[in-house]
Amino acid sequence: MSTDAKSNGGPTAAPKVDDLQQTRRKIFDELTKIVDPEIGVSIMELELVDKVDINSDKVAIDLHLTSPFCPAVFGFKIAQDVRDNIYKLVGINDVKVQVSNHFMADAINKQVNESKYPAKTA
Repeated sequence: MSTDAKSNGGPTAAPKVDDLQQTRRKIFDELTKIVDPEIGVSIMELELVDKVDINSDKVAIDLHLTSPFCPAVFGFKIAQDVRDNIYKLVGINDVKVQVSNHFMADAINKQVNESKYPAKTA
């Protein structure tokens, strides 16, 4: 038993770790489904995701695109799909996407992160 579990009077730390692992697995499953529209390959297979940070119901995802000059419309599509697909997961209420190493990164980040979230399905 961990010290956290002992100090709280019971094994309360373990379920939180399990929940985090389950959430992380769901996020990575969703990221695997997102495909670069130009070449038809998963962004996970292309290793475009640099970092996934989960903090309670908030997720921050850093990614880069296949090249600094890939068409901005494809970069926007990937970033928007990442944000929308992760947001739709149960228990996730905020998603920030940070695209780097692209000539339009600032514009893509601003447009994606300021756009309205999609409706969650029940």
